[in-house]
Amino acid sequence: MNKVSISVIIPVYNERENIGKVIDVLDSFNGQCEIIFVDGGSRDQTLEIIEARGYRGIRSVKKGRAHQMNEGAAIARGEVLWFLHGDSIPPETALIEIQDVFAKGYQVGCFKIRFDSKHFYMKVCGFQSDARVRLRNIAFGDQGIFIKRDLFEMLGGYAEIPLMEDYQLSMDIKKLGLKIGMTNGRITTSERRFVAGGRLRTMWWMQVLQHKFRRGDDIEEIATAYGAIKRK
Repeated sequence: MNKVSISVIIPVYNERENIGKVIDVLDSFNGQCEIIFVDGGSRDQTLEIIEARGYRGIRSVKKGRAHQMNEGAAIARGEVLWFLHGDSIPPETALIEIQDVFAKGYQVGCFKIRFDSKHFYMKVCGFQSDARVRLRNIAFGDQGIFIKRDLFEMLGGYAEIPLMEDYQLSMDIKKLGLKIGMTNGRITTSERRFVAGGRLRTMWWMQVLQHKFRRGDDIEEIATAYGAIKRK
């Protein structure tokens, strides 16, 4: 199998409480891939922690996950761009699993997911996320999307919208008739956004907002509604 070079791009914003856990796993990848943190203007020493641990961190010219990921992709050197959220912990076998997905002929893939919670609702949410990839070819960012650079560039990168840039990328991939591959290993993602707005309530409203997005409703209104859910 011909290995592909991988660049890991991690957009962060005020992740002081979580970033150390991500770096602990990334330490095991050191020297095997390029690792780039893109900070959206954190005010809690996130970037200082990253740099103190010996990693490359850049300050984005504009806050926003989509813009930060695009900015990281623009300077990355790898054949594959792996986008990792700052509150998602990849398995230690992640690089091997990514190589395996590409060896099967895929041009884009993601991880199976679990949440850092034993709550039944979060187990259901994880199951739904994996099923959504298999059945609808839609992957979300907290599943650690990885994609061939040439395909990412052909698609124009992430749409710089305030929300659902991952959903839009998946729909663009789907239009090309490409399938999203999945790893065997699972990424572990924080349940914090579900807890903040209530697990069941947040799960319900995320489905509603996804429907609105597919329908073409105004993305700014969708983002405002999502923000209101997180504050309640």
